[in-house]
Amino acid sequence: MAILSKEEAQAILKKALSFSKADECEITLNGNVGGNIRYARNEVSTSGSEENVSMAVESRFGKRSGVATINEFDDKSLEKVIRRSEEIARLAPESPEYIELLGPQKYIVTKEHFDSTAKVDPAYRAEAAAKSIKAAADKGLTAAGFLEHYTNFTAKMNNKGLFAYHPSTSVDFSVTMRTDDGTGSGYVTQDYSDISKLDTGKASQIAADKAANSRNAKALEPGKYTVILEPAASIDLLQNMFFNMDQRAAEEGRSFLSKAGGKTKVGEKLIDERITVYSDPNNLEVPSSPFAGDGRPQQKVTWIDKGVVKNLYNTRYWASNKGAVSVPPPGNVIMEGGNESIEDMIKNTKRGILVTRLWYIRAVDPQTLLYTGLTRDGTFYIENGKVMYPVKNFRFNESPVIMLNNLESLGKPQRISGSLIPPMKIRDFTFTSLSDAV
Repeated sequence: MAILSKEEAQAILKKALSFSKADECEITLNGNVGGNIRYARNEVSTSGSEENVSMAVESRFGKRSGVATINEFDDKSLEKVIRRSEEIARLAPESPEYIELLGPQKYIVTKEHFDSTAKVDPAYRAEAAAKSIKAAADKGLTAAGFLEHYTNFTAKMNNKGLFAYHPSTSVDFSVTMRTDDGTGSGYVTQDYSDISKLDTGKASQIAADKAANSRNAKALEPGKYTVILEPAASIDLLQNMFFNMDQRAAEEGRSFLSKAGGKTKVGEKLIDERITVYSDPNNLEVPSSPFAGDGRPQQKVTWIDKGVVKNLYNTRYWASNKGAVSVPPPGNVIMEGGNESIEDMIKNTKRGILVTRLWYIRAVDPQTLLYTGLTRDGTFYIENGKVMYPVKNFRFNESPVIMLNNLESLGKPQRISGSLIPPMKIRDFTFTSLSDAV
């Protein structure tokens, strides 16, 4: 029962709504079927599967609301969860930010569900792990990896006439490889909606090469360096920027997009003119849901155009309160890139650092988006257009806003963490100290 068809989900939602006595009622069904495999020291350690369907009911009386959840769907259970949500609603205080539920909406159809992923079984997972482990063993390395895949659906209905349904699939793979002496480490991560695009053996070879080439790293003095950031190295910094483009936070002075007097930086050039960022639920590489969590339709939205801030997202309440266009948060992020390969960037670098991955990233100053963190799993020194040797990892202090103003070149966007992000060459990236982490 974990994955319901549109018709099956609609029937359950209609039945549940028929029990409602509230002024407003909205019900959301979520279901998933998935599996995973984990390995360490070149041996599988765990493998499992899961499936679940859950229902969340929000009932409203005036400006009071209550939510209850359940994962049983006989008539008695459906009525029970409706009554429980109504009981909670009657006890709740009034919401000062109440806004009525959405009525009927029109949604585009996006292709995020792939049969190839939905059909994955334990034998596939075992073979995928074996390919990755072989890539490590062939080079005398030790692999620790994880693969998980899901088939999902979301359905939403309310008593104002809204109904939404969307199926999806996803697969996430990552592996870290270490040398036997513990001095070298490599990493790769890939994610797709369509698992037929994933080759764990080929991907693992990237991590194996990184590990084998990063033995006995040398220490360099911290400071400002030209860096070549692979997508896994920049994704967290960039997503911390793009998913903080909230209108309310900006207007209340809590954001890097805030200006004095409750104004924002919309319409201003913030970063390098080569940077354009948008979201598009119909993108073939990173498809996403045609509706947001609150039921608002998703469409293509440009957030930054040639370095200029164009749009901020908001809640329905804030949009209504400010008389603004209602814009939901993005379901994906697509950053336009350039034509240079990482090899081209290396050839054109006189002195710099190639960074495979950043991790343990923490906020230092949310109003300037200053973050700190560490490099990891393959950091290399470049001189006169060649990778010379591995270097010890650094701690960095950097803001993606500053980083995107120090842009030298862009590569072709690659899918990572559900977004499309290009490799980037950045000047004056700030490394503050050395790290003993491998």
